[in-house]
Amino acid sequence: MQEIKFYSGENIPLELHKVRVVQKLHLVPIERRLEALQEGGFNTFRLNTKDVFLDMLTDSGTNAMSDNQMAAMMQADDAYAGSQSFYRLQEAVQDVLGKKYYLPVHQGRAAENIISNAYVRKGSVVPMNYHFTTAMAHITQYGGKIVELLYDEAYVINSSHPFKGNMNLEKLEEVIKIHGPKNIPFIRMEASTNLIGGQPFSVQNLRDVRAIADKYNIRLVLDASLIGENAFLVKQREDEFKEASLGDILKTMTDLADLVYFSARKLSSSRGGGMCTDSLEIYRELEALVPLFEGFLTYGGMSVREMEAMTVGLYETLDESIICQSPAYIKYLVDALDAKGVPVIKPAGVLGVHLNAMEICEHISQKEYPAGSLAAALFLISGIRGMERGSVSNQRDEYGNETYADMELLRLAIPRRVFTLSQIKYVEDRVTWLYENRKLIGGLRFYYEPPVLRFFMGGLEPVNDWPEQLVAKFKEDFGESL
Repeated sequence: MQEIKFYSGENIPLELHKVRVVQKLHLVPIERRLEALQEGGFNTFRLNTKDVFLDMLTDSGTNAMSDNQMAAMMQADDAYAGSQSFYRLQEAVQDVLGKKYYLPVHQGRAAENIISNAYVRKGSVVPMNYHFTTAMAHITQYGGKIVELLYDEAYVINSSHPFKGNMNLEKLEEVIKIHGPKNIPFIRMEASTNLIGGQPFSVQNLRDVRAIADKYNIRLVLDASLIGENAFLVKQREDEFKEASLGDILKTMTDLADLVYFSARKLSSSRGGGMCTDSLEIYRELEALVPLFEGFLTYGGMSVREMEAMTVGLYETLDESIICQSPAYIKYLVDALDAKGVPVIKPAGVLGVHLNAMEICEHISQKEYPAGSLAAALFLISGIRGMERGSVSNQRDEYGNETYADMELLRLAIPRRVFTLSQIKYVEDRVTWLYENRKLIGGLRFYYEPPVLRFFMGGLEPVNDWPEQLVAKFKEDFGESL
């Protein structure tokens, strides 16, 4: 994609789309935001959107659909079996992801459940570049364990390394030798590693993982939920692919995997998901589980209207002007915050901007959840809803002991084509103010903790009156401003 320069010398991401449908937002007073936090157990997942100004919780299912996607929904074939909507989607999967067989599911975690059910047993070990919350939950639910195999540079917050999502090849071979290939149902690669800042892996690293998988006759499973953005960064950062099209890069990656699964909420700006493979054997191993858990094989728990939107969205993944917008906004905000001294994950990745809560809230012990505290504090002073990606998002071990995250991050997701530049600058302004007043932020503790995926619905409370102190400082500096 050709660079667009401004005569002023400013480095501003230029939107290559126009807005045709708008939705009203609500910026409520800080007093109401405090009440909303108290009602929601200081958990941003439990907030009501009537109290949220900028919803940066996730890019999952929140990307703006294109006019072509919305138009396509009108041609949906409402058949239980054999729907033409399915066959159009199947063709798109073949064209874009290059896989012959497609199994629909209602979203990415449904694919993780089916894959884990089919392959994971007690004693199984699944090596991966890094875990995602639902992937780990499903693997452990079926008796398996995960092993995360990143290189050390992946954990360096302020870095210029282009591919922090690469799998550590030496450690992968070591894990296989220790546990034995028969106890490893598959190797999982995630594009791009969500919980360490949306960091991509290189095609060469994936090739090397494929070679090791072949050596030991182990399946390679690719989570392709953010593969479009991973491919975009490969084009920017991996010399071999600087002149390649996004379509060629995508197929180069998917060709290396035995099984590809994805959340369409991310990959195609729609709602749904799927699994695809060139192996008839793998297809047969998974086929019967789709009607059991999801729905018939030609709808898989999805609305056929969403399937039509997904079909168009998959093709739009090949359009650089669509894929580039979110990474460009992320880089803009990362650079702006970094220039103000705010600790953020670098280099800029995909999905969102990740604030380093471990450093911002270094005065808060991990046992009091600094990333969760930062998420609550940012909502309180701005109405911006981010997502905790730290120890709250972890799960306790089999003995009930707390397991602390490698990183304590606050993720500010930037979905495709949703926010304007003035809104991004509002985020920059409020995050900068909060960073300058970070010592006022205090810790949190659980008062209600679900046994699985506690970060979704768990209830927390502040360890002291720090929210009231933060409100007082905000009123001192901003007066009656929202």
